[in-house]
Amino acid sequence: MGDNCCRSCLGFLLKFLNFLHAFFGVSLAVYAVWVLNHWIRNGGTLDLNKLSDLWFVGVLMGTGAVMCLIVLTGYVAAEIRSGCCLCFYSFIAIVLIIAEAALAGGVISNKNWQEYLPNDPTGELKTLLAFIEENEDIFKWIGLSLVAIQGMSVFLALSLKAVLPRRRLDYDSDEDFVVIRRPLFIPQVAPSYSSSSMDGKGFHSDVWSSRMRQKYGLNQNEYTFNPVDSKV
Repeated sequence: MGDNCCRSCLGFLLKFLNFLHAFFGVSLAVYAVWVLNHWIRNGGTLDLNKLSDLWFVGVLMGTGAVMCLIVLTGYVAAEIRSGCCLCFYSFIAIVLIIAEAALAGGVISNKNWQEYLPNDPTGELKTLLAFIEENEDIFKWIGLSLVAIQGMSVFLALSLKAVLPRRRLDYDSDEDFVVIRRPLFIPQVAPSYSSSSMDGKGFHSDVWSSRMRQKYGLNQNEYTFNPVDSKV
């Protein structure tokens, strides 16, 4: 009872954190759709030859889709409580955390990182960067909250995997089974036979038959002799 309650609590917390994580992924995807819509309204076209110019929209939409897939994997793993799903979710979540840490480290170490970005024809990248600089403290807390949610999700997934019951296949040897050996031929108890005739020959025949059975061991349970069957 206690183990089931513990697993239920861990699964609920993992689902809740994945719900918060999904908020970031959906927000990025919605913002990417808004930027694309704003680009089309301002006279932009979705020409296949110029899709590479919309790299900013693609990055936002791809990042949001990846986060949503990770959240879906975590939710399914918490629901079915499968060790393989929990390990896979933990692995991809750790990879995402490492990628985010590498990106943050590159931005912090190189203050001229904006120069390496390609040109954004939508102009939304500059607007977004200016907005982040104006609200730098808020976005720092948002980034720390996102990393904390991802780290706690990995911890809860590994904890839930640790408390899952292990499936062991116990192979019992033949000695654990009680083998009842029975004879090939079921012994039958010879019914008592009393001669209906009261003459001396009938009595003598019964005595002679009894002596023969005792002499050759035919009066045991394994061997029976039924005079009635012989007459039939």
